[in-house]
Amino acid sequence: MDSSQAASLLQLLGAGAFGIIIGWYIYYINRYRKAEVQFSDLVTLVGIIGGGAVLALFPARTDLFGAYGIGLFIGFFGYFLTLVILVNLSKGSFDVTWFLDGRRRKPEDPFYIPEGVETPTRPPMGSSERHHLNP
Repeated sequence: MDSSQAASLLQLLGAGAFGIIIGWYIYYINRYRKAEVQFSDLVTLVGIIGGGAVLALFPARTDLFGAYGIGLFIGFFGYFLTLVILVNLSKGSFDVTWFLDGRRRKPEDPFYIPEGVETPTRPPMGSSERHHLNP
């Protein structure tokens, strides 16, 4: 498809949906990474977002690439907004500190964590120690 040819609605929706999936997954991967952020991570991210495979599917300066870019934006920030909504709906179990370093309140009666259930142990990004809120 050359840049002078208009994309169909189906092509635009497909490119946008693909962008949403990639954007969502990029936020997810970066949120739950286990190691420190390195320059090579940025290079990899740029390669994923605008690499040769993507440009082969959605040529630069076309409506398809524009729809892909909008989809990336929606997916990446949609993940974050979903987390914000879920944290607000949690009724005090989580607050803004959860976004910073993973802090959360311990469950109170009648809530409990049954024995044998594995709980997340991921250290916060940029730190090797866990910080907990004092209930």
